[in-house]
Amino acid sequence: MEGKNVSTHPDVPGEATHTGTSLLETATAAIQGFGPVNKIHQHLCAFHFYGHDMTRQVEAHHFCGHQNEEFRQCLIYDSPGADARLIGLEYIITEALFLTLPDSEKTLWHSHEYEVKSGVLFMPGVPGPIQRKDMELVCKTYGKVIHFWQVDRGDNLPLGIPQIMMALTRDGQLYDTLAQDVEKRYKVSFAEEKEKRAYIKGLENGIHPLANAGGVGIQTVLREVDCSTKPVQSSTAPPRVFV
Repeated sequence: MEGKNVSTHPDVPGEATHTGTSLLETATAAIQGFGPVNKIHQHLCAFHFYGHDMTRQVEAHHFCGHQNEEFRQCLIYDSPGADARLIGLEYIITEALFLTLPDSEKTLWHSHEYEVKSGVLFMPGVPGPIQRKDMELVCKTYGKVIHFWQVDRGDNLPLGIPQIMMALTRDGQLYDTLAQDVEKRYKVSFAEEKEKRAYIKGLENGIHPLANAGGVGIQTVLREVDCSTKPVQSSTAPPRVFV
C-alpha cells in the first residue's frame, strides 16, 4: 500500500522534570520493588492500525512479559527511546485459549500468523535464529490491542477514548513508506526474513473466521446509559457497538 505515515512524536506539555523530582525518583527506586515491570523480558516491534480505519497505521513497540506459557502481556510505546509515550497494551494468548472465548469476544482479537510469516513482526537487535524460535510460538497466537494515545494525529496528550486496534493480515496493507522507514532504522529486511520464516507453521485450526473483527471495521464508541446502583450478578459482558 502506498501512502505517507503521519506518525509523530509530539512534545508532552508541562514543565521540565525538576531536580527534586529526579532525586525523589532515585530514592524511591532504591527502596521499592517493580515486580511487574521487571518481568518484562522481550521487545517486539510491529504495526497496528485502527480497527475502523486501516489508513491510520502506527509503529508499535511491545515490551512483554509471560504470565505463563499461554499468556503474555505487553506495554506498547511509540518508540523504544527513554522518552517514549505509553500508547497502549496488548494481551497475547495461545490458540487453545482463544478458542475458549465466547464468539462475541473473538472479534476483538487479531491473528499473528501473517505478521510473523511476512517478517514485519520482529525483535530489534536480536539475531535471526533466536528471533525465529519465539516467532514459532507467536505465529500460533492471537492478540487483543487497545491504544489510548492517538499519536498518529499528533496529539500531545492521550485524548479521546481507547480504541481497538488490528494487525496486518495480508500483503499490500502496510504502507511502503512506513515499512521502509522501519527497515532502514533497524537495519532489517522484511523480504529476507519472510523467506527465512517460510518453514514456520501457523495456527493449527487456521485463522478463525471471527478473528480480525470478522473482516469488518470495528470501533470503540461511547454511549449514554443509566448508571446502575446494583452489584453485578453475572459475568455477562456489557453491550458493545460495532461501526
